[in-house]
Amino acid sequence: MDFSRLVDARQLASDLLVQFTKSVDAGNRAVMADTDEASTAFAHEAQQASEAVSKDIDSLAKILRELEYSTESEMLAEFTTRFDEYRKLDQSILELAVENTNLKAQRLSFGPAQEAADAFRDALQSATAKAPPKNALGVQALVAEAVAAVREMQVLQAPHIAESDEAAMTRLEQKAKEAEGLARRGLDALAPLVPPIAKAQLDGSRAALDKFVDLNGQIVALSRRNSNVRSLALSLGQKRMLTATCEDSLGALQDALAKRGFTGTR
Repeated sequence: MDFSRLVDARQLASDLLVQFTKSVDAGNRAVMADTDEASTAFAHEAQQASEAVSKDIDSLAKILRELEYSTESEMLAEFTTRFDEYRKLDQSILELAVENTNLKAQRLSFGPAQEAADAFRDALQSATAKAPPKNALGVQALVAEAVAAVREMQVLQAPHIAESDEAAMTRLEQKAKEAEGLARRGLDALAPLVPPIAKAQLDGSRAALDKFVDLNGQIVALSRRNSNVRSLALSLGQKRMLTATCEDSLGALQDALAKRGFTGTR
């Protein structure tokens, strides 16, 4: 009877390691996934594996009590404590991972924000195409300056999305604000230099700039949440250390059970 229960204990200890490894791997895939759907699916897989670990813990604890294996029971209790800490951290990581705020910021930057910046350039060029010859050089300079300012805001988006330091993000935002001001001053300076017929196009360039600035604000807000950067940092730092301690506990438990003989030592 004892030998049969010992075999069951060994199998459960092995399954514990398998399910724990599945949870760790699925959690890491959730962090690295590049779509909301994949992140959510992997997070669900990680949670299911963690639940399986908890069930194995309960089953194994019962058997160890029946066998009166006090040393192994203590080892399991140690693993349980470490696993509870791991699971709490992993839940936080998974919640961040499925938000995908950095990826969403990237998509906005490379999609709608890019389109709005191009629309600003096109509307501005259309508005100034019929400027009087005497104003041509001044108009061209102002247009180039305004377009360059918007492009600078675009360039600043990528490092902001990748940045994890809040002070550094603030500096990038300040640079973007200065560039926005330069673009708006350029539009104000252009107004008296273009003919009345170009007013509608100039208004269109203002609308395109407003849209771009609004999108830039959304990108900054998503980037500030920094869910992908934070989840990756936690995975590579605290989670990796907790994973190692949990695996050590399980390894010690498996070794102890492997040394038990037919009758066992109580």
